[in-house]
Amino acid sequence: MSITHDHEGALCPTEPAPVHPPRTLAAAGDLLRALAAPVRIAIVLQLLDSPRCVHDLVDALGVTQPLISQHLRVLKSAGVVEGERKGREVLYSLVDDHLAHIVVDAVAHVQEDT
Repeated sequence: MSITHDHEGALCPTEPAPVHPPRTLAAAGDLLRALAAPVRIAIVLQLLDSPRCVHDLVDALGVTQPLISQHLRVLKSAGVVEGERKGREVLYSLVDDHLAHIVVDAVAHVQEDT
């Protein structure tokens, strides 16, 4: 799709955006809902730096272990994070950087307005 500017400088697409199947849009909505909680955003930002175990996230974010575990379950079921057992601990990491970019861009956008 190409973009032009109207007489006021606003961006205008020159051709219509592609129409995505309802199933794809529903899945994208589910993914965005999984990222919507502030604690889950904070977890994603922590995992962007490096994989972490639950107690590292508890220490970094100052919330309880059960709360971190609950949010990690949501992120894991949404395909945002994955866990790898290392002895008695599970090391959590991001599945890929695409989702981290969504979170980083959202945080940066909000900080621009403040």
